Amino acid sequence: MQSGLYVGVSSQIALERRLNTIADNMANMNTVGFRSTEVKFDEVLSKTKNDIGAKIAFVTQGNDYLSTKTGQLERTGNPFDFAVKGDAWFAINTPAGQVLTRDGRFTMDENGSLKSIRGFAVLDAGGAPIQLNRDGGPPTVGADGIIRQNDQAVATLGLFTADITKGFNRYENEGVIPVDNPQPLVDRFDTSVAQGYVEQSNVNGIGEMTELIQVNRAFEGISSLMQDSESSMKDAIKTLGGSNS
Repeated sequence: MQSGLYVGVSSQIALERRLNTIADNMANMNTVGFRSTEVKFDEVLSKTKNDIGAKIAFVTQGNDYLSTKTGQLERTGNPFDFAVKGDAWFAINTPAGQVLTRDGRFTMDENGSLKSIRGFAVLDAGGAPIQLNRDGGPPTVGADGIIRQNDQAVATLGLFTADITKGFNRYENEGVIPVDNPQPLVDRFDTSVAQGYVEQSNVNGIGEMTELIQVNRAFEGISSLMQDSESSMKDAIKTLGGSNS
């Protein structure tokens, strides 16, 4: 009977993990470039068998992964706003090191450096900060990411790829630091840059709310089953205790 309680606890831990990711996704529905977090759960068979020899299945705490679905592109007309079309990321230089982001709201500071909305240097494909001509006027950027001022190529927006499935950490809300080392994207046949656009969050609010309801119901259902299991165990103990007296 104890096995049922253990399985129930493992399920509740997994559901709590999913509940936390749903809450984070909902909080970032309006965060530019945000990619929602999903959780993959695996079944683990216990090495211990119960009284009738059946294997006991537990649920792991789950592994986080990012949804690869692209958010909707919104036209802003701002020459310093950019969006990635395809499976790639911009890179910025932060105190935590190189961070990948889909938030392409950039600016040019008084020295001509291209900066993220939080003031971090935007990097080119070689990992170097992008430097523009402060007096060169607004930049024009083609689908290939080449930045031009006065019809002269001055820099190239770096696009990077990384295997996020190997693990990652969030940086702020819109950035990620992957365990896998980011690599510059060389072949851009299916990836491009759109100037004057930003990518909205890919969170599906209705879908998240629906899943939130399902998770809450599952949590309540498991709690009820655990209470029934505990009550049955107490009744069994009383019965056994009474028969021995």
